[in-house]
Amino acid sequence: MTQWIGALSRGHNAGVALLKDGELVFAMEEERLTREKYDGGPLASIVKMREYTDHLDYLVLCHTTRLEQHKDMRLDYCGNDPYYGLVRKLGMLPDTSRMDKEECREMPNGNWMPKTVVDMGHIHHRCHASTAFYNSGFDSAVAVIVDGAGSWAKFGGTEKFVEDYWETETIFDCAYPAKFDTKYKHIGSKYASPFCSYNNFASDFWCNYGEERSWESKQNDHHELVATHGAGIVKCYEAITEYCGFDAIEAGKTMGLAPYGEECDYVPPFFVQKGDHDLKYADNNHFTPCYPNGALYNLNYVSQIREGSTQSTAPLYTFEGRRNSAWKVQQESQQQVLELIRKAVRMTGNKNVVISGGYALNCMANYWYLDQLKEEGINLYVEPVSNDAGTALGGALLLHHDLNKPLTKHSRITNLYTGPHYNYTTEDIDLVTTKHKGVSVSDATNKDVIDLILNKNIVALFQGRSEAGPRALGNRSILYDPRDPNGKDHVNNVKHREYFRPFAGSILKEHVHDWFDLRGMEETPFMMYAVECQEGIEEKIPSIIHVDGTCRIQTVTEEQNENYYKLITEFFEQTGCPIIFNTSFNLGGEPLVETLDDALRTLANSDIEYLYLPEYSTLIHVKNPEEELEETEITRI
Repeated sequence: MTQWIGALSRGHNAGVALLKDGELVFAMEEERLTREKYDGGPLASIVKMREYTDHLDYLVLCHTTRLEQHKDMRLDYCGNDPYYGLVRKLGMLPDTSRMDKEECREMPNGNWMPKTVVDMGHIHHRCHASTAFYNSGFDSAVAVIVDGAGSWAKFGGTEKFVEDYWETETIFDCAYPAKFDTKYKHIGSKYASPFCSYNNFASDFWCNYGEERSWESKQNDHHELVATHGAGIVKCYEAITEYCGFDAIEAGKTMGLAPYGEECDYVPPFFVQKGDHDLKYADNNHFTPCYPNGALYNLNYVSQIREGSTQSTAPLYTFEGRRNSAWKVQQESQQQVLELIRKAVRMTGNKNVVISGGYALNCMANYWYLDQLKEEGINLYVEPVSNDAGTALGGALLLHHDLNKPLTKHSRITNLYTGPHYNYTTEDIDLVTTKHKGVSVSDATNKDVIDLILNKNIVALFQGRSEAGPRALGNRSILYDPRDPNGKDHVNNVKHREYFRPFAGSILKEHVHDWFDLRGMEETPFMMYAVECQEGIEEKIPSIIHVDGTCRIQTVTEEQNENYYKLITEFFEQTGCPIIFNTSFNLGGEPLVETLDDALRTLANSDIEYLYLPEYSTLIHVKNPEEELEETEITRI
């Protein structure tokens, strides 16, 4: 009998995942449908999930808190949690009024919920670890989770001394079918609590909620616990991100800015030694965490340190000072994660390491680890959907393996094209295009498209199912010529992005080692590493080489993406260059496009003129306002 498990992540970067007998059939982020960046309420994606099944055996709810802790998230007259309520109203789960009480459990708010609804809000990091482990292809591994704020819990020695703490970094010992034993956990508080640690700490001391034993306490594990009143690794990064003028969740911009900075000796270390611990922790003089989101950078403290210094080259409040701060937080934070990886291997003896949580999207750090660990025999896997949307898949996989105890392990994930199916007809395309002015549709081949790119045109690519995660991987991409020395500035301007934002490249896998140093990797299909070029390559593809000499590269095979592979092959045959400029199909501050209508709106609001649909051999041309004006003037003459 077929088993369907649906799961959702809520809070920010909301998403859903759907398993059929343990195999992923659908996953996507809410923002793709609502067009609201980082949308935290997965209501639209739940409705989309209904297209794949009309019945769920289980619904898993994931994020940083349990249901009863967020009463303000409820919708009036929903009767229960709004997300379970929507699933119920769609007919995918039974109404509790038609169920025996033995099949339900009473919630703290007095409502009833089926036992088939599994709340994993208190094991956020375990869900991150689950996604990474089951996608890695390893038989066993140690998971390193580095996150801004994981699960929330109350912690304290007495009833009068209880504080709110959030998990920031966690190490798990992972094995089939569903073993995730906590070995180390760092939890942080925004209050002034003392720094303390326990070497043999039982998980259920702080995570055993209610009569039913929690997922955390079921493991019955004991671990090293470190509780601080300071920030975690990601919180430090968030603080500098906000200081640089970005939103806390836009750490990718800080990563792009960091290579423009340099060593700044007048700022003391961000991370310092605490007692006899083998890891360093954030200096609370520098950073004040604002759990669950954001953090503050203490400029007054830095100013005191700088007073009378002769090493100061730029005040911290200048743009140069911000660039230097970005450089510093990149260098120090990746060093702390490296030490955390080494600690994980020491604690477990397992050299298979998987990494997840928000920091795993730091492609500069991911590549740097490979160099630092090359002599230690460590096998590294970085989860590509490591943001919070990925916890939906992790929660679903964790439940599947806990319930069914399958004997076979998962193979390493090979593609992320898990979004909705769109079976557009010619009539559908005509209908969408007629909504927009100045649109023409014509037949086109790969050669026609490459000819446009070689004439310095930007071409958007739209095909198949959308990609899971934040990277454009050839199904929702914007393409350009990587050889154009002015390409970076040109495309950043067209996309309305900051000048320092780097771009990526997609390369035919069989050529990757001739062009880039992968430091022992055979491929990098998900753009999770900023890699160095081989000697003499930088000048060949200047528009996708960052100021530090690296490129965020995606390897492509015909098996992974046939249409995209053939398009890059055409570019290679015409130019001798097996790599094409690839960036996400969106404008600055917007999610990746999801539908054809989204794609055409993006073209209408930008200077991008061409949209290629390879599945239909169709090219859509959207005239920009300047073109229309020129044609009007010619007509008048």
